[in-house]
Amino acid sequence: MRSTSERKHFGLKLALAAACVCLSALSTFASEGASRVVLRPEVSRAHREELIARLRVITGLNSLSFDNNGALRLGEGKTTAGSETARTLLTQAVAGPNIIVLEDASSRTDVAFCRVVRGRWVRGESNRPPAFVVLIDFTDFHQLSGDAEARAAFDVGWGLLHELDHVVSDSEDTLDAKAVGECEEHINRMRVEVGLPVRVDYFFSRAYLKADSNFNARYVRLSFERQAKRYWLVWDATTVGGLLSDSQRALVR
Repeated sequence: MRSTSERKHFGLKLALAAACVCLSALSTFASEGASRVVLRPEVSRAHREELIARLRVITGLNSLSFDNNGALRLGEGKTTAGSETARTLLTQAVAGPNIIVLEDASSRTDVAFCRVVRGRWVRGESNRPPAFVVLIDFTDFHQLSGDAEARAAFDVGWGLLHELDHVVSDSEDTLDAKAVGECEEHINRMRVEVGLPVRVDYFFSRAYLKADSNFNARYVRLSFERQAKRYWLVWDATTVGGLLSDSQRALVR
């Protein structure tokens, strides 16, 4: 979910600063032809294992892991389970022309779920491959409630795949409230392949739930659909973030 809004300008500057630091540290590793998707060492073991577990479920790649250097490894052997489209996307990301760094952005106010920003090399940028940083707010995904099918279709693994599709496919998010967008169309194809409902909206809408008057809660919802049946996710946008205005319409970024 791309960072194109001036409302995110301050957060973008912070993200780029972090990107410069980590890419400088990874310059030797990246030049050796290793996997192009790298997890920063600051990511906790719990979050690392959560991401691995969700990606394994989606892709069917049971040996998928991050090695001791943080590089994403897809593992050996073929599988017929999971999403073939998701496996293809990860393969393209791992072997592609871009360096993709995964960073833990948990509890950051400028990140709602996940977000990708362009990285910048500290030195010798003209001789380096393009670099991107995927910011992952693991805590946001723990704030979700709703139907089990919808929660299975929108977790940290799906969030990462969405951002990787932006980088690999140069896909765009929609600005149309009635459309899901090019990127989510790709992700929905993966959801269908694993038997999950597809995301119906890119923008979330207000959920008219009564909140405790002592708290400044602002509940929103996102819809998914399978065989004409709707499934819902609900969360407090004041905690997760992503609100753009008082209109209650916001990007899930």
